[in-house]
Amino acid sequence: MPAAAAGGHQLPLYPESPFEGTMFSWISNSMIMVWLAAVIIILFCRAATKKLSLVPTGVQNFAEWLVESLYNFFENILGTHLVKRTFWFFGATFLLILTVNYLGLIPGVGTIGNTDPVSGHFKGLLRGGNADLNMTAAMSLTFFGLWLYWSFTEIGVKNFFAHIFAPKGEFSGFMKVGMIVMFFVVGFLEVLSILIRPIALSFRLFGNIYGGEQTLEGLMGLVPKWLAFLPAFPFYFMELLVGLVQALVFTLLCAVFVKLMCDHGEEEH
Repeated sequence: MPAAAAGGHQLPLYPESPFEGTMFSWISNSMIMVWLAAVIIILFCRAATKKLSLVPTGVQNFAEWLVESLYNFFENILGTHLVKRTFWFFGATFLLILTVNYLGLIPGVGTIGNTDPVSGHFKGLLRGGNADLNMTAAMSLTFFGLWLYWSFTEIGVKNFFAHIFAPKGEFSGFMKVGMIVMFFVVGFLEVLSILIRPIALSFRLFGNIYGGEQTLEGLMGLVPKWLAFLPAFPFYFMELLVGLVQALVFTLLCAVFVKLMCDHGEEEH
């Protein structure tokens, strides 16, 4: 049964504005979701730090456990020095992605809205933030800019390009000339790989979240509207796991990229 026939609808590929025709038409339904996630994180931080005590309890205890767990996780990947410089980004990005992913699973997101009486097109008031390629691309490009900054400040511009183009190891004679040429050519492939990273990060997160929401929409369209929650209910638990895994994968890959370029031993720090 088509989704439309059962009162369902397909999630459009692009975000839409619930305020079309007004001065707020630049606000998309995915932007609203990201703003809500940011407000929730800010309120959580305010609540956790409102009354600090040496023996944490309640929200403060949970917040300290969460931050400490994330810090130790990234420290095991990045090392003591790099994690001090970069944890603000990885911790905040993980919490934002996770919060946005879980907000997208709240009943009503994507289903509350209005239908154009002429075209029959449904426009949702809210849309999962990471089901919008603009959001995932913005995070990926932000990381790419920070990755360049961290790389240049940690190892220097000369070592940055040497890491990409210079031969690894000690060689002499004809072998040295051959390795210089070979690594120089391979360096261009490495540059291509570096340029592809933000694209891959963007589409990996977007594709998994958008695909999951499309699956839930399709399942809800298989039965009458008043029973729409039944076929989708078991998959909500899977999407809870997917939301956590995708937040980890995005930040983990970013941390690995930083580690590979910036960490050449910590004895100098």
